[in-house]
Amino acid sequence: MMAGVKAGSTVAFGVLYDRYCARAYRIARSVCRDEDRAQEAVQETFISIWRTRETYRDDSRVTPWVLTVARHRSIDVARRNGLHAAHRAGAELLHDLPTANGVVEQVMARARVGDLRSLLAELPDAQREVIALAFYGELTHSEIAAQLGLPLGTVKGRMRLGLRRLRAGVADV
Repeated sequence: MMAGVKAGSTVAFGVLYDRYCARAYRIARSVCRDEDRAQEAVQETFISIWRTRETYRDDSRVTPWVLTVARHRSIDVARRNGLHAAHRAGAELLHDLPTANGVVEQVMARARVGDLRSLLAELPDAQREVIALAFYGELTHSEIAAQLGLPLGTVKGRMRLGLRRLRAGVADV
């Protein structure tokens, strides 16, 4: 497939897009935290891949490469649009005000999400990174190992330790 993309085949590029678009969007959504910006980041991801397709090294794995480009483009979009987010948020929040009946449920859900984010932030960087790649990036252990340049056993060990800590923290909350 990548040989075709490098040669300029739009059919091969279509296959690449179909295969990785959803995963790239999930990464972009987790980084940008906004649907429109996430879509923009995915579009920029695949435009970038098409424009720089000749630089793809044949010895590289496609999945980590595409998802890394998606992550970097998402960060770029989030930073570029970050200055304007505060202004847009005020107007958007007016339309999304909850009804009186749903306030308690929303507060409880936000508290649980906040607790989980706090627990995740307390993990060592190495454990947090593999968990984020697995859940947000939907990468397999093998793909994470390839992307980070680590042995598969190290990735599995970090994942196991991190999830054990998260479970213990959730049980305490």
